[in-house]
Amino acid sequence: MTEKLQRKLNDSAFARWSALILIALMMFFGYMFVDMLSPLKSQLESGLGWNSGTFGTYASSEYFLNVFCFFLIFAGIILDKMGIRFTGMLSASLMVIGAGIKFYGMSELFIGSSLEAWMNSWWVALPATAKMSCLGFMIFGCGCEMAGTTVSKAIAKWFKGKEMAMAMGLEMSIARLGVFAAMWLSPMVFEKFGHVSAPVAFGAILLIIGLLFYTIFVVMDSKFDKQLEAAGELTTEESEEEFKFKDLGKIFSSKMFWLVALLCVLYYSAIFPFQRYAPDFLNTTLGIENGAQLFSCFPILAMVLTPFLGGFIDKKGKAASMLMLGSLIMIACHLSFAFLLPAFPSQWLAVTLVVVLGVSFSLVPAALWPSVPKIIDNRILGSAYCIIFWIQNIGLFAVPMLIGNVLDKTGGYTVPMVIFSSFGVLALLFSLWLKKENKKQNFGLEEPNIK
Repeated sequence: MTEKLQRKLNDSAFARWSALILIALMMFFGYMFVDMLSPLKSQLESGLGWNSGTFGTYASSEYFLNVFCFFLIFAGIILDKMGIRFTGMLSASLMVIGAGIKFYGMSELFIGSSLEAWMNSWWVALPATAKMSCLGFMIFGCGCEMAGTTVSKAIAKWFKGKEMAMAMGLEMSIARLGVFAAMWLSPMVFEKFGHVSAPVAFGAILLIIGLLFYTIFVVMDSKFDKQLEAAGELTTEESEEEFKFKDLGKIFSSKMFWLVALLCVLYYSAIFPFQRYAPDFLNTTLGIENGAQLFSCFPILAMVLTPFLGGFIDKKGKAASMLMLGSLIMIACHLSFAFLLPAFPSQWLAVTLVVVLGVSFSLVPAALWPSVPKIIDNRILGSAYCIIFWIQNIGLFAVPMLIGNVLDKTGGYTVPMVIFSSFGVLALLFSLWLKKENKKQNFGLEEPNIK
């Protein structure tokens, strides 16, 4: 009888995996919205007068407030101070609001209005539709990046001492399915309605559904906290003392933290900006029109592999070694995109390279994110995740604009692909350094999570 009373909600496999699915679906819709316009670069150029530079500015705008207004830093403080329930609801709401503004900026309600005329009167190099879309994407980006860190801390809470890496891997797999869905559904919705605002509206509706799913998770987590309090594992005093500003110094003074953060920004700067341009790259290089559908294969193998890789790390470890292998694969893929694919243009070769790049995208995140709780105290774990995301966002803000400007100047994708591969080389060097430091200080990155 006592054993039953002490059994908590996350001790039930059904309950903890149900909680995971609810928050993962919110991220699925978020990832889907991020890439809703990636397959429509040419339609944006022909229909709204954008160019590659404009598209790069739009892609970068998602991260503007996070980087320059330090929103992600504040998000970490909010997360550690207010908890995963409040922060998750706030982030999901910001995604919905940003999506609504972005839809308005591309819709007939805005085009031809006096507001559009006014917005066209300044910064004339950027069309008013792009300005309004950037504003919406900025707000959405605040919510999406905050949601990513919140989900990571929520999984660390619900799966502590359990299948944490597998859970994080499954969440990432579900979220990445959003990329696959966007690459297929966005062109279909555009063809159905004939306007680029239609896929944006579709994505906004899905984000509202994601907000509802997270609301259900909030109810579950509230019950879980009551059980933790009853078991003496979470008291009112502890929750009030959970976060102290002075503890942030422990993050910035940690060499391991900086190695993880720099590895993260370099690796993801060669992945997410590439996603924005990949459909156009494949269309241009292969002389086809279904580049988005070909690139949709990118997350497929990653979705399948990531939970298994997470399970392997839970039971066997080797996270630092996986970071090295993932970086090596990424270097090989981007160099092949730069030189091999243009020399031997083949859809089968393109799909093979895209899928292999997806393997890299399984190895690195599956190993990276579960490693953070091993080097950072749980009281400031949310802040640590947010600071890593903030550093990552600096790269994600700068790289799309860099690639867009390089494209406008060179007219081809060889140089951009070499730039992406150079990020991989630097990521590999930091992964080697990380493994060396881990061996020296024994943080346990090569050790299994399940003891």
